[in-house]
Amino acid sequence: MATLKDVAMLAGVSVKTVSNVVNGYTFVKPENARRVREALAATGYKPNVGARNLRRGRTGFIALMVPELSIPYFGELAGGVLTAAHEHDWSVLIEQTQGLREPERATLASLGPHMVDGAIISPEALRKEDFTQHASALPMVLLGEHALDVPIDHVGIDNVLAARTAVQHLIDTGRRRIAVIGQNPSRGTATQRLAGYRQALEAAGLPQPPALIAPAHRYHHKDGAEGMAHLLTLEDKPDAVFCFNDMLALGAVRAAAERGYRVPQDIAIVGFDNTEHSAYSLPSLTTIAPDKTALARAAVSLIHDRANGETGDPKDIQIPFTLEIRESTVTGGPAATPPPR
Repeated sequence: MATLKDVAMLAGVSVKTVSNVVNGYTFVKPENARRVREALAATGYKPNVGARNLRRGRTGFIALMVPELSIPYFGELAGGVLTAAHEHDWSVLIEQTQGLREPERATLASLGPHMVDGAIISPEALRKEDFTQHASALPMVLLGEHALDVPIDHVGIDNVLAARTAVQHLIDTGRRRIAVIGQNPSRGTATQRLAGYRQALEAAGLPQPPALIAPAHRYHHKDGAEGMAHLLTLEDKPDAVFCFNDMLALGAVRAAAERGYRVPQDIAIVGFDNTEHSAYSLPSLTTIAPDKTALARAAVSLIHDRANGETGDPKDIQIPFTLEIRESTVTGGPAATPPPR
């Protein structure tokens, strides 16, 4: 394998100059930098990332903990984290926990500076006390739920406002008996989205019958279909449903169609997450669209800053969202963003 010395000899410069170019320093003369880049290409030199990390006191890895990669939102989020991490020469160790407390606790306990340089975690069942012994040992970023009151950097969206925006859209289209699918007291984001739903109905002076709140143990297509099937057995059926993620919403669309209901003519449906599937379903799905790329980049940036010595109070970064209005709430085709081409 080519060494820095080999590259330096071919380029006619010092080893230090080659090192500066390889590490991205900008104070190298343009002509010398050009010769070094040509020599790097000619020799096929590859930097020893392991040695570089050892010199920097880094492992070269960060961890990402998510509930389920089979849920498209988390798969897309993981892709964003991988892209952002690679820009900082990090590889990503991914652990999925099924949203259960014991696997989440075990993953948290296994993380340390000897394994990773930081951790990005999206918990569903962890409690405040689970973080106590780990909060100061390793740079961490918490995604999603932030009601745990732990001194950890956080990146997320305003779930209450996003839910209220989704339900207000349904109200604006003339819906008055609006249900939800996804109520789950163990999920912090579910609690927040339910609060936003209630706020929108209260502001509009609409009733909030408990029968219109359908639970969901998991957030898969099957759970959404079962929730919709239940709602359609009610004597006073809903004319709209707000689902707490896109998988629930797509399951609900299927269950409604199987029972002869037209979406959106008979019942409008809104999802949450704007996963790729939502733009290609039939009908295409109106959904809340968090900026997942910005969320991933912000989380990795926080880890980078803390790993490089930044101190101070925990940061709480709010990522923007939009409402993508499509065929599941508006007849005659999409009213806003069309499916990607």
